[in-house]
Amino acid sequence: MATPERHVRLFRNGRNQALRIPREFELEGDEAIIRKEGDRLILEPVRKGRLLALLSTLDPIDEPFPDVDDDLPPLDEASL
Repeated sequence: MATPERHVRLFRNGRNQALRIPREFELEGDEAIIRKEGDRLILEPVRKGRLLALLSTLDPIDEPFPDVDDDLPPLDEASL
């Protein structure tokens, strides 16, 4: 399936160049990341919470974690 194309006009918004994104190209959310590759601008939505969703699908780890405090040197009260 071919990606649809639309001709859009660029305009100024203060000191920034801007364009209106047609409805069929709307991105989810309210933030995006933009980068330039050659003469192309790449615009991607910021998807939040995806890591937590991925982690929730993983099986729990049965191995015990070592106590990280065991190997710490004693606190020097003079350095506090």
